[in-house]
Parts: sequence; C-alpha cells; structure tokens
Amino acid sequence: MSTWSNIDLQDAMSPLMEQLIFFHDHTFMILIMITVMVGYIMISLTQNKLINRYLLEGQMIELIWTILPALTLIFIALPSLKLLYLMDEINDPSITIKSIGHQWFWSYEYSDFKNLEFDSYMKSYVTSQFRLLDVDNRVILPFLTQIRMLTCSLDVIHSWTIPSLGVKVDSLPGRLNQAAFILSRPGLIFGQCSEICGSNHSFMPISIESISMMNFIKWLKLY
Repeated sequence: MSTWSNIDLQDAMSPLMEQLIFFHDHTFMILIMITVMVGYIMISLTQNKLINRYLLEGQMIELIWTILPALTLIFIALPSLKLLYLMDEINDPSITIKSIGHQWFWSYEYSDFKNLEFDSYMKSYVTSQFRLLDVDNRVILPFLTQIRMLTCSLDVIHSWTIPSLGVKVDSLPGRLNQAAFILSRPGLIFGQCSEICGSNHSFMPISIESISMMNFIKWLKLY
C-alpha cells in the first residue's frame, strides 16, 4: 500500500507485478545510461575549442547513431512484448469472481461455489483503519491460487484496479472484461476505481484479504 513518503512502486503481491517491477527497473537503467551519455557529450562539446573546417559528412557516425537506438529499442521491446502476453494469459483458473461497478460501490459474486453475493462500500473513517481505502465487506481470496476476475458495470465506466497485483481492468456497461492473477502471500491489498465515474469517484475503494485455502473454505461455510 502506498504511504505519504513512498515515491516508489508498491510491493508486489503477485508474480505478474514482480515482472512489471523488473521491467520498470530494466527500462529505467537504459534511460539513465542514455541520459548520462548524452549529457557527457553535450558538456564535452561546450568545454573544448576543437573544430574541423573540412568535415562535410560522417557516414560512420551516422551509421552508429542509427544502429545503437535500434538495438536499444529491441532491448526494451522484447521483455515488453513478453509481459504484454503474460498479462493476457489465463491458465485454467481455480476460482472465478465477478465484480460489478456501481455509482459508487462494488458488488461481488462468487458463483463457483454457491450463490454468494455482497456489496462493498467504503467505511466511515475511524483512527484504526485506512482512510478512504477500507470497506465493510472485503473480497476474501486464497493465495497461491489461480484466480480469474470478471468485471462489468451497471451504469457508467469504472475501472477495477489493484496496483500491487498489476491489475487494471475497465468495467464497462453491457460488456464483460476479465483478468487473471495469483496472490503471492497473505495480507491486505487495496485499490481504487481508476476511471472518473462521477462525484463520488474517489470513494469506491477495493479491498482484498489474502488468506490460506483452508481459511477460505471456512469463510465460505459461514454463508
């Protein structure tokens, strides 16, 4: 979860988000190397008085500064395309959950087990909870389990987003979108609607509680 002093990415709670963080670091290092190299060249050009009055063309240097950017783009594109396909991959999900966006709350359906449905509203703030993030009914999910999330909307466009899972799916009226993820460990995970959907857009958070499969089955038996 992001805090006031956190300027970095959130800690990964899924293998997909771990790969996204690795890709971010990989691309950032390439950008730093390019920035340092270009900065060094610009400073060295301004700090010397060397001239070449007979320089009309430089085919070799033009070849170099054409090939190097092409290689750089390849080093960025290959892991990017791999991640793009991984994000759309859904491998035989064990649990399917449906999330329905409303103005301004979420509804959830666990239709795999029984007719389990509930609404999830933001809690009124008290000092013992997370402001604007805690809800009255959390989404309970087991960790180390392949999960498929189906989402749609009953009114306007919403977006079901959990940054620490690397998941962002638009909830559209009259259309089902899906995403797949695996929770890496137990804990609380927070997200929010990421599509402006009206005056209370900021007040429809998402809260997931990741627990063991045994506790998940016990929770199901309570309904």
